[in-house]
Amino acid sequence: MSNQKNTLFTIGQFADLHQINKKTLMWYDEVGIFKPAVIKENGYRCYTYDQSTTLETILMLRKLDVSIPEIREFINARSAAALRDLFAEKIAELDQTIAHMKAMRKTLTDRQETMSRLVDLDLSEISIIEKKASCLAVVHMEKGTPLEAEIKRVIEEAKKYSFQRLHDAQYGSMIEVEKLYQGNFDDYFAFFINLPDPGTGKGLHVQPKGRYLKAFCKGSWEKLPVRYQEILQYAKDHGLTLRGYAYERGINEIVIDTIDDYITQIEIPIME
Repeated sequence: MSNQKNTLFTIGQFADLHQINKKTLMWYDEVGIFKPAVIKENGYRCYTYDQSTTLETILMLRKLDVSIPEIREFINARSAAALRDLFAEKIAELDQTIAHMKAMRKTLTDRQETMSRLVDLDLSEISIIEKKASCLAVVHMEKGTPLEAEIKRVIEEAKKYSFQRLHDAQYGSMIEVEKLYQGNFDDYFAFFINLPDPGTGKGLHVQPKGRYLKAFCKGSWEKLPVRYQEILQYAKDHGLTLRGYAYERGINEIVIDTIDDYITQIEIPIME
């Protein structure tokens, strides 16, 4: 075995042994993270069996998206503690990526279900539904603040929860039910972002579980006051008292070309 360990492999043989392209070995040599054991007079690179462990470590780190400078730093000062710390950092990054992908999957699943419902959606219907509690990140609206400034605040809030783009999340606006009863249909309270994985939920608004009135409004936001009047009349006719906030959310913005086709979903808790 000792004789085999001292055997010199050509760059092609060593690349085949580790199932990589020999250009990868050449590049690793150029960037200074893995050099051949011997460079012969003719310039040919040769490697020994003993170098296999180092190369496999480098290949593993590259699969973990460890940068070349980070690998070079580790190779130049290898130790159990250094590798432990490097693994801990990458595990934390992977956990964050997994959480983001789970949130994305939840968002895509919800939107797939929404698109399926849109096909046969009765926009005139007002119905009573049951909802589970959910956590919302909330950005309070301030009168006089330009819309673009409000949107920027919402995007910044979304980034706190690993949403890189606003459309990674479900979002909408909230208006106090008390304002609706007063006829103030455009006095909005806040923007919200629905969080599929809220963590501890500290500092978040809880959208309560329970029965909700659910309705839809097609067209521009200017049509919402009339729809709210219809909702309030429906509640009165059925002996229902509404509470808390009305939660508005656009459900088809990614499949329309004009605001006239925009559909707003409205959900309002019913007092039990």
